[in-house]
Amino acid sequence: MTARVSDAQESPETTAKENEKELRGSGPRRDKSWLVRHFSLLLRRDRQAQKASQLFSGLLALNVVFLGGAFICSMIFNNVAITLGDVWILLAVLKVLALLWLLFYVADTVRLPHAVLYRDPHAGPVWVRGKLLLLFGSCTILLNVFRIGYVVSHIHCKSEVELVFPIIEILFISLQTYVLWSHSKDCAQVQMNLTRCGLMLTMATNLLLWVLAVTNDSMHREIEAELDALMEKLTGNETNTCLCLNTTICEVFQKGYLMLYPFSTEYSLICCSVLYVMWKNVGRKLSHHITGPGRPNFHLHGAIFGPLLGFLALVAGICVFVLFQIQASGPSIGYQYFTLYYSFYVIILPVMALACLMGTIIHGLEEREMDTVKNPTRSLDVVLLMGAALGQIGISYFSIVAIVATDTQKLLNRLILAYSILIIIQHITQNLFIIEGLHRQPLWEGPMQPQGDSIEEGPPGLRRGSMLELGQGLRRVSLAYIHNYSHLNWKRQVLKEISIFLIICNITMWIMPAFGTHPEFENGLEKDFYGYRTWFTIVNFGLPLGVFYRMHSVGGLVEVYLGA
Repeated sequence: MTARVSDAQESPETTAKENEKELRGSGPRRDKSWLVRHFSLLLRRDRQAQKASQLFSGLLALNVVFLGGAFICSMIFNNVAITLGDVWILLAVLKVLALLWLLFYVADTVRLPHAVLYRDPHAGPVWVRGKLLLLFGSCTILLNVFRIGYVVSHIHCKSEVELVFPIIEILFISLQTYVLWSHSKDCAQVQMNLTRCGLMLTMATNLLLWVLAVTNDSMHREIEAELDALMEKLTGNETNTCLCLNTTICEVFQKGYLMLYPFSTEYSLICCSVLYVMWKNVGRKLSHHITGPGRPNFHLHGAIFGPLLGFLALVAGICVFVLFQIQASGPSIGYQYFTLYYSFYVIILPVMALACLMGTIIHGLEEREMDTVKNPTRSLDVVLLMGAALGQIGISYFSIVAIVATDTQKLLNRLILAYSILIIIQHITQNLFIIEGLHRQPLWEGPMQPQGDSIEEGPPGLRRGSMLELGQGLRRVSLAYIHNYSHLNWKRQVLKEISIFLIICNITMWIMPAFGTHPEFENGLEKDFYGYRTWFTIVNFGLPLGVFYRMHSVGGLVEVYLGA
């Protein structure tokens, strides 16, 4: 009796154990084969080696930037021990090393078998390589040509060694522009450690060139001192300042240098972003079918009011720009021209901000789904958009503090204050509109349509019935599409109008600071409040970012326009 009870108690446990053994035996084996374990180990080692290589190259770039930053800071705060010539020598060495690596990459690395098996279709878009790299690279080369001409015109009181530095920079910029134009999409699969270190060294060199361009005002001070000395010479007072022998030619070199100076800082920033993407793509393996959906070509079909208002803003902006530039070519700029310049911005910026708010609201009313697929290119676009906006926003906050702390009663000061506040609002609203539009599912991906190739051959009656069913199916799909998207037509139309209006306005606001004199530095208010060197650094830090923001916003707005 007791044995039966114990057997009855033990039977469920033994049954469960037996069932578990049967399930283990019948299911797949959990032990991985030797081949799978070996392959996973190799993959793990490859990922570890890739991370170690990225870490080492990143530390190399960090040390180079810290070394160059220490030289530049020492030049600023103690220009007796460390001079500008010492900084130029350091940068010349870095440019020569980067130049040698670029030559090696073009002549050897990319020519090896299986060197570039994959190319990232999202890296280095045409508008970055064609419009920005070539344009700003050409302007930077022309800037160094003006610098060489300026040194040659003062060769009687300057050292011939100063000619070496711009020549090295011209060679470096020329080869770097060619490499970034031709190989920005490369996913290098050979010599990966050397390629990563070379890319980081080149990126660090460009970053130091940008830092020096932002902080170094020696050329500007020299030009101003020469102009002051020339005026004193005309009044009969002799000075020891190095004067040019041919005043007309020197004036051309001076004006050209000052006008093209922002392009060199902009070029360095663009090169840093492209080099970083190339560095991330080293060793990356892509699928051969990683092509995005076909997108429509850019055209103004259906957009009327946006291009019209944008064209009016463009014409008004060019008129203000020309008038201001004519005055800037003289000895001083009249008060009324500063008023005209800032009045144009005070009028156009609120319109742009309202358009961005309206577009953001329409995005919220749309029934398009959010695009939640991981997209590295879109993430980089958002980061660049937000980071570049900090340039003009920073300058605006510094201007607000200077105006509020001094005098807000004058008309010009009020205009500058309103301009600074509106710049901040417009940047924030435009970022919201662009980012919201980039994360929406593009509307060019229409509903799937039946394909005629799927119709099977058969008797004539059956084929006629199939064609009839196909026509009815197409009509049902069309009616469903019209039912789902017809009520979005007015929203899409408004989005297109807003996008094209903002595209033209951003192009206008890119032209004015990129090719002209900068009122932020010429009006004298902030320069007197913060001091020449401090305000020079603030403007040269924020202005290139502002120019880059306008151009990058145009690219984002084109994507929003095509998606609508």
